[in-house]
Amino acid sequence: MNSLQNRRILLIDDMQAIHEDFRKILMPKAQKHAELSAVEAALFGEAPKAAAAVFDIDSAYQGQEGLAKVEAALNAGRPYALAFVDMRMPPGWDGLETIEHLWRADPRLQIVICTAFTDHAWGDVIARLDARDRLLILKKPFDAIEVYQLASTLTAKWEMTQQATAQLTALEEAVLERTGEITRTNEALQAQIVERKQLEGQLVQSEKLASIGQLAAGVAHEINNPIGYIFSNFGTLEGYIAQLFSVLVAYENAEASVSAPDVAAALRTLRQQIELEFLKEDIPVLMRESKQGIARVRQIVQDLKDFSHVDSTQDFQWANLHQGIDSTLNVVASEIKYKADVVKEYGDIPDIECLPSQINQVVMNLVVNAAHAMGEQRGRITIRTGAEADQVWLEVADTGHGMPPETLKRIFEPFFTTKPVGKGTGLGLSLSYGIVQKHQGRIEVSSVVGQGTSFRMTLPKRRPVTPDTTG
Repeated sequence: MNSLQNRRILLIDDMQAIHEDFRKILMPKAQKHAELSAVEAALFGEAPKAAAAVFDIDSAYQGQEGLAKVEAALNAGRPYALAFVDMRMPPGWDGLETIEHLWRADPRLQIVICTAFTDHAWGDVIARLDARDRLLILKKPFDAIEVYQLASTLTAKWEMTQQATAQLTALEEAVLERTGEITRTNEALQAQIVERKQLEGQLVQSEKLASIGQLAAGVAHEINNPIGYIFSNFGTLEGYIAQLFSVLVAYENAEASVSAPDVAAALRTLRQQIELEFLKEDIPVLMRESKQGIARVRQIVQDLKDFSHVDSTQDFQWANLHQGIDSTLNVVASEIKYKADVVKEYGDIPDIECLPSQINQVVMNLVVNAAHAMGEQRGRITIRTGAEADQVWLEVADTGHGMPPETLKRIFEPFFTTKPVGKGTGLGLSLSYGIVQKHQGRIEVSSVVGQGTSFRMTLPKRRPVTPDTTG
């Protein structure tokens, strides 16, 4: 039987004679009719008539029994299409109560009320059952043709309803599938857009780093040469001054032996006017401070070179993380010196295999962001390092204003920034995240509003071997 074809009918009536009448009408002897049709066709040369539809009828004599049969049929996957229900079936449920229970079990069931009485007005029945589309009434006594037409029409209606439901379900599934495809396509497109923005941001940042490297190289070339000979000259000058001071001591010692009173007086007056004793103390101090200043300039230039690694390639190499941090702090000193004190809590860590200039870039972004997070009062930035198993970690913690959860969720998104327009690109942390990912590490953040923020970067000591997928 076709899964949508259903000729199953349930008759619920307390009178045995009614059941027999329904079977005579809806279940004629198919074999007898077929034989008569064949004889007529042979005698009169006519085509055999189409056999009348035969229905499958089950009987129940009380409402409770009818409900049990409906539930059993549903559980067996062979539901009834139609039920004829008597209005009066003492001592059990009446027709209306029976129908209410049947529809709770199977809302699709078509029902015909069979009654010879007017116990309930039709309006009251409709108001109580509220299902005009599944309910008809058949007055007793009834004609056979009327019963047959109702059975044929309502079972066909059940089938068409099921077909429509199946088509609607298939359409909904197709819509859901298509919607899913569109959603997946949109997600893929959004991912490509985000990736493209990240690549564009990385390109911008790479160009910035290249510019810094070129600037560092130029500065190193232009400054190191004059600093070199100034530093050398300072060494020579220190020797000359030492010699002059020795001569000056000799003159001071010979001053007592000057016989001419006016000459001796002139020398004393000159020594007092130029404050010779003060000069003898101050000149070495000035020379020492100047030499320290020149050394500081040389160190800044070297730190700038170390930060950008202008003398190295973009290949992974072994580097000292502490040295990179110190160089970076010197480069960004002007950003933080008026906003926070930097506290270093370095642990015992080995060198790591990395791209030093890019790791320095991450440190710079974290430290500068920490400085910008400070309020009006001077804060503190603590830089900690340590090693665990085959990994090293670096933590940058500040005592700034902190971030709320909604901001914390988006800080690594490209172009997301909480700074005023023109004050930030929103690329710093996004690029930092990308750099850490490139090193197959991880970066984590925790923050409490009003207390501060802590970033923790964890990197492998040795560059993980990437399987070769080109073969």
